[in-house]
Amino acid sequence: MELNLFIEKLFARAAEEGMDKCEVYYVDGSSFDVNVYKGEVVDYSVSDAAGLGFRALVDGKMGYASTQAFDEEAVELLVNAVKTNAALIESEDEQFLYDGHGEYAKLDLYDPAIDTVSAGDKIAYAREMEKRTLARDARVEQLQASEIFSESSKVRIVNTLGLDVSSSANVMGGCVGPVARDGEKASSAYRLFLAKGADFSDSEKAIEESVNEATAFLQAEPMPSGAWPVVFRRDAVRSLLSTFCGVFSADNAQKDLSLLKGREGEKIAAECVTLVDDPHMAGSVSSTPFDGEGVPTRRKELISEGVLTTLMHNLKTAKKQGVSSTGNAARASYASAVGIAPTNFYIAPGSASFEEVLAQAGEGVVVTQLQGLHAGANAISGDFSLGAKGYRIRGGKLDRAVKQFTVAGNFYQLLKDVETVGADLEFGMPGAARIGAPSLLVKGLTIAGE
Repeated sequence: MELNLFIEKLFARAAEEGMDKCEVYYVDGSSFDVNVYKGEVVDYSVSDAAGLGFRALVDGKMGYASTQAFDEEAVELLVNAVKTNAALIESEDEQFLYDGHGEYAKLDLYDPAIDTVSAGDKIAYAREMEKRTLARDARVEQLQASEIFSESSKVRIVNTLGLDVSSSANVMGGCVGPVARDGEKASSAYRLFLAKGADFSDSEKAIEESVNEATAFLQAEPMPSGAWPVVFRRDAVRSLLSTFCGVFSADNAQKDLSLLKGREGEKIAAECVTLVDDPHMAGSVSSTPFDGEGVPTRRKELISEGVLTTLMHNLKTAKKQGVSSTGNAARASYASAVGIAPTNFYIAPGSASFEEVLAQAGEGVVVTQLQGLHAGANAISGDFSLGAKGYRIRGGKLDRAVKQFTVAGNFYQLLKDVETVGADLEFGMPGAARIGAPSLLVKGLTIAGE
């Protein structure tokens, strides 16, 4: 059944059951992924899928149901499932649908040039990327990843209050993961890159950086224990920010799962720290003119020069706190309930180059990779004790690679102890939320090494 007709029939049937406030969340997407090993395709996946989430208010409770079928039987199943689901809800929180008022940003998030790159072209480029990586250094004996991916999606939200919004986005990129070996010593590295339209030229930087790092760690030394100035490189900062981004959720704060509850207007970080959520960023598949409830999105500084200005809100949490939604309602999929998540979430870059950040540190350690984030980080208290690897800093310059050390601290305190913010802002893997960060120089943290 055609989508508009299906929605019309679904709303009509829901109305017969007394559901006059209901909504459809429709997602239509495709994805492609290929990975090459020694010239042969070892992983290949292509998928096209469409699904629809239906939710409605039943006696003040929000029931949810979903389907991938669009026929008369699905209409009945959705309506009945929503009624059953709503009857099981015990929460007394007030629930809302959005009526679609307000200004929506006009965003150009779909690049038609990506559609011109065939599957054969992507496979050929993955093979070529592997060859170039292997040729860069004789110690690179294989790749754990020579991957090209692309994805596209369309989201549409329609409800009985007059909301009808839609947005489309796509992205293409790849990743390279060389494995270097010198005798019994082996080391690996990993870099992601995004294509600009059909242009894969940024892969060259990813190859260079990953090969340099994989070979550098072949000679890694232990790190002496002590309290050292620590430069968290941009990728390590992204790992921390991704692990602890939930503390900026108003829902978590209202459930006492964040120590930021009620601290708006308070200085919680160094003055050089500004934390941004920007749903209108160009060239990002995570950008969107509306959130998971259809509320218009906007750029916001959650931390502005060290001061907490707001947490991330959806309609429910905003109502409970007596504020407006920040446009951060999120649905992990069409089958998911409404939660809260960032879009393009990043620490704003400073003016110092990476070399200048090292010079300010003088002596210490650069952390390039953190391990054990799920087990070694407490997302509520902010405490972390994590395995790490990186480089020694001697005389304000990058020195030998170091391995097998532990860095311990507290995320909330780390924000206060940032001394310098680098200019090297970089984002990680695209997805429902995209995390970005520059490198940060932090006052002495506890390092457990040899």
